[in-house]
Amino acid sequence: MAPELQSSQPWVEKYRPKQVKDVAHQDEVVRVLTNTLETSNCPHMLFYGPPGTGKTTTALAIAHQLFGPELYKSRVLELNASDDRGINVVRTKIKDFAAVAVRSGQHGGAYPCPPYKIIILDEADSMTEDAQNALRRTMESYSKITRFFFLCNYISRIIEPLASRCAKFRFKPLSGEIVSNRILHICNEEGLSLDAEALSTLSSISQGDLRRAITYLQGAARLFGSTILSKDLLSVSGVIPQEFVDALYAACKSGDFDLANKEVNNVIAEGYPVSQMLVQLFDVVVEADDVSDEQKARICKSLAAADKCLVDGADEYLQLLDVASNTMQALCNMPQEFSYES
Repeated sequence: MAPELQSSQPWVEKYRPKQVKDVAHQDEVVRVLTNTLETSNCPHMLFYGPPGTGKTTTALAIAHQLFGPELYKSRVLELNASDDRGINVVRTKIKDFAAVAVRSGQHGGAYPCPPYKIIILDEADSMTEDAQNALRRTMESYSKITRFFFLCNYISRIIEPLASRCAKFRFKPLSGEIVSNRILHICNEEGLSLDAEALSTLSSISQGDLRRAITYLQGAARLFGSTILSKDLLSVSGVIPQEFVDALYAACKSGDFDLANKEVNNVIAEGYPVSQMLVQLFDVVVEADDVSDEQKARICKSLAAADKCLVDGADEYLQLLDVASNTMQALCNMPQEFSYES
């Protein structure tokens, strides 16, 4: 690869594991899939779990290890959520690809090259139910010559007839230690300096999503150079500084509505996303030792209602003010005057 292309390559792709055994932390998955590669006996597979935990990486690694770079393009069809994957695509593009038989051992022995093709459906939980139903017959009809890999965040959104036809693999959120080790490896490769506080911050704000952690690291490196501090990572991540969250919580705890309104205005004036404020306020409430379980439940209920309203396009200021008001009522044991029950 040319130096200028190498320098502009996203680190997420540059440091993506090329083999199944290099996938971090998913030990049970790696162990089973390594055996699958040795025997070339590959069932339909369903990978599910949070974003950035290695689902796509694992699927691509299996395909590359089975077929090698030369046969990969002809043997593997990869469709992402950005592609049209409605019922018509299932009936035409996917079915046509699945129906063509292939021979084994076309690569001279360097790769297993089993006599089947692979269709990778990334973000499969975004497919419509009709499209998923249309896949059932295709999977059955061409199971000898085509294998399906379904990748999703929420297994509950995959219809049961599809899920029952697949070997299921759960990808766990990555621990802070695993994320830190991978980040330190990238820092060594890229010549970056990251102190212990910055490493801890990056592990915390990425929440087990290694892809997000690597993206934040690259963004901070581009903006601030080779020495990266904790505050640099916070500024590129969009996380709201903790003092704003603590100030809003303290204002709610004081019982002074005017003070709470002032803090809400401060958050809005700074341009911070209210959805992010709700996430961080939730953490503060749950970890508070001087708040009863009943109070926490009332506050979390209002956070959930506000989050739903924000998704539906509601005004950010009004939703944050509503959360502040409900939090104040709960913390100060005020009676609830309004009910949001339908």
